[in-house]
Amino acid sequence: MGQRQMIDRYGAAERVLPLVDLSGIQDGDALRPSWPQADCIIGNPPFLGSQHIRENLGNAYATWLKNTFHVGVKDYCVYWFRKAHQHLGDGQRAGLVGTNSVSQNRARGASLEYILANGGVITDAVSSQDWPGEAAVDVSLVNWIRSPTTPPEAFVLDGEQVDGITAELRPPERSTGEVKPLSANKLRCFQGPIPAGAGFIISDEEAAKLRADTRAEYDQVVRRYLTGEDIADDPRQQPRRWIIDFARMPLDEAARYKSALDIVRERVKPVREKNNREIYRRHWWLFAEPRRDMRVALADLSRFITSNRVGKRLLLCWTAAGTCPSDLTNVFAFEDDYAMGVLSSFAHEAWARSRSSTLEDRLRYTSSTVFASFPWPYPVTDERRETIAAASRGIIQRRQEICVERTFGLTALYNMVDEGAYTDLRKLHQELDEAVAAAYGWPKAAARDSDEIVPRLLALNREIVAGDHRYDPFGDLSDPGTLYFPEESAG
Repeated sequence: MGQRQMIDRYGAAERVLPLVDLSGIQDGDALRPSWPQADCIIGNPPFLGSQHIRENLGNAYATWLKNTFHVGVKDYCVYWFRKAHQHLGDGQRAGLVGTNSVSQNRARGASLEYILANGGVITDAVSSQDWPGEAAVDVSLVNWIRSPTTPPEAFVLDGEQVDGITAELRPPERSTGEVKPLSANKLRCFQGPIPAGAGFIISDEEAAKLRADTRAEYDQVVRRYLTGEDIADDPRQQPRRWIIDFARMPLDEAARYKSALDIVRERVKPVREKNNREIYRRHWWLFAEPRRDMRVALADLSRFITSNRVGKRLLLCWTAAGTCPSDLTNVFAFEDDYAMGVLSSFAHEAWARSRSSTLEDRLRYTSSTVFASFPWPYPVTDERRETIAAASRGIIQRRQEICVERTFGLTALYNMVDEGAYTDLRKLHQELDEAVAAAYGWPKAAARDSDEIVPRLLALNREIVAGDHRYDPFGDLSDPGTLYFPEESAG
């Protein structure tokens, strides 16, 4: 195969030695059979994201992966890292190409963290690079030894010699280490609902006709539908589509909205009947993931904060109550300008970039790894809160003026800011970042320095978890005079 690819790319090549004995070559699923003994293992496992396992390989195979490897359903290449390490003897080596998710979030825990926790030492790695083939994916190259008898002579990361390589594929001094979720942050941030059916989305004309129907209050189920592209590209960050959303209604209640239900029955039900998950087939009129907790958190808010879930940069905006956010957005259950200021700050973005995974080279914000562990400034004086709130209002107002005047979105705006345009907006962001740094008690010099911010937030997270730092940023504690111990704390 290698010779064939070389000829296709570079032209004629010298003859290769004939393979007289082909008994060592097997055609099949490499995760299932026992592997032969070897001095080293090299490989390029298949690339398939965890969210596509059931769709492409089936429920039975997903169940087999869970029962065999005991780490749940992860990105497909993760299982090769585990199996390879389990097969190595002491002093033996392995080198695999995997998606760069192996060093990120939950996939890291099941792959590289597992290797290091079981005697593995990563000696040479490329943290992330574009895959040279047709697939639009970024990959990591990882080489390791299991239980070496002598320390490795050198560690090389991204072509540079370093003192060691962590599971994050970073040198030790740049590792963000382990953090824990903070209980006070629970039920404040959510991925938007997942419809699992394009038939839920309707045209402007269909939405207008349904909402004009006086036989039922169709505005309860026909809602504006906000996507990550709307946040990034629409001049007002407004939703440009409509969706039918029955929330958690039982079928008999959804039937009150007959015209809307007929559309879903015609366009969604036939697709759902072919879905691998029985619950999706049975509840065909409901979103696959309706996000009940999100709906409860937003119920009494006049507005809420949304952001794009994947993108070159983290973009946040205000969203009107009653809007249905898509699964390509994140939802923050806050309606105050202070919260918008903290979430829009460089401190929050620096934390997000240290705790998020990536899609190709774009940030992929996940509430369970970023927001859940993000320590907000606390305590904060009323004066500092208002300073942050005022800075937030100033940024929103100014960028809205620019976007509406120029008829472009936030992505285009901030690309121009990066190039040197709109210095007044850049100054407003600087003022916000310094105000947030002051709320944490940091010097101004730390306001936009991720190498300063991330270690400070990491230390604060650990102090909160240990019970050494009182933490009640949202005023939820019944006794604000006591220390707060998160559920995850051993205390």
